[in-house]
Amino acid sequence: MRRDLYGPDHEAFRETVRTFLAKEVVPHHEQWEKDGIVDREVWRSAGRRGLLGMSVPEEYGGGGTDDFRYSAVLIEEFARAGASGLALSLHNDIIGPYLTSLGTEEQKRRWLPGFCSGETVTAIAMSEPGAGSDLQGVRTTAEDRGDHWVLSGSKTFISNGILADLVVVVARTTPEGGAHGLSLFVVERGAEGFERGRNLDKIGQKAQDTAELFFHDVRVPKENLLGELNGGFTHLMTNLAQERLAIAVGAAAAAEEILDDTTRYVKEREAFGRPLARLQHIRFEIAELATECAVTRAFLDRCIADHAKGELDTAHASMAKWWATELQKRTVDRCLQLHGGYGYMTEYRVARAFLDSRVQTIYGGTTEIMKEIIGRSLLG
Repeated sequence: MRRDLYGPDHEAFRETVRTFLAKEVVPHHEQWEKDGIVDREVWRSAGRRGLLGMSVPEEYGGGGTDDFRYSAVLIEEFARAGASGLALSLHNDIIGPYLTSLGTEEQKRRWLPGFCSGETVTAIAMSEPGAGSDLQGVRTTAEDRGDHWVLSGSKTFISNGILADLVVVVARTTPEGGAHGLSLFVVERGAEGFERGRNLDKIGQKAQDTAELFFHDVRVPKENLLGELNGGFTHLMTNLAQERLAIAVGAAAAAEEILDDTTRYVKEREAFGRPLARLQHIRFEIAELATECAVTRAFLDRCIADHAKGELDTAHASMAKWWATELQKRTVDRCLQLHGGYGYMTEYRVARAFLDSRVQTIYGGTTEIMKEIIGRSLLG
């Protein structure tokens, strides 16, 4: 199906991303999966190629465009390459907007040039061991000591947790405030009392460092409060539509890619003296998946276009995230089945895609939460 979402400039950017992946990422990804972390230099290489901070104003070293379609192109190409280790979308599309929209002029000048060059890797710390992503259950606290804050608590499941130089930490500043007693603080690498725990052993996305973080009476300068005091919940909610759309974009592209890979496989693989593609059941499976991917793509492209114009609402972002991630999970499962025993071997791409896809329906808001948000928007 022809897509009319992107223009010549977006497609030129796509070629830049593909070249970067082919030269700087794909040849090394298997080793990064063994290491459990990517090479720090690849972040700087991404910065040199203009793949970081596309929406950051040029005066701070960024690309100066608020067109989300450039981010969508990057996410699509990373998903198609199976490059799950380098969390550029987290950096660009989730953390970047907090720094640009909430940061003071001094904070922007201090943090954004490194953010765009790749010298500064970022993470956001919300989830906690006892609360998951339930913001009302946040127990990490920040106590006002007059000329500084004292941050105490722990976080888990933090993507970029090992590599991060800047961590946006969600902490409780008003004990009785529930979800509305939270604030955002930026903790910088080397802060006394800030420690990193294990690089967590996940079932998939092995090259992406995901860590536990500990804050033992960390002294945080007053100038590292990000946004409004006790405004953390509102700040976090503001960017959720983009976060969920970004996950959906990657999910749909990954589903399409593994379907293409499987289509090639069943044309070449023989069983009972003829290609698998000659069997009616196989053709029906491919037909169903191709139709589901095409329908999803049409809806998702509309969501991307709406978001680029500032018109995407929370309910439709939640629909996109729920549907695309469940499609990805369903597609890789059925494609693995079509590979037979070979699909269970990690040397085959479908096996790695099966493992990498499982988290998609969990992070960024589970499928169940997405349905609840959609239901509330319809039924009140």
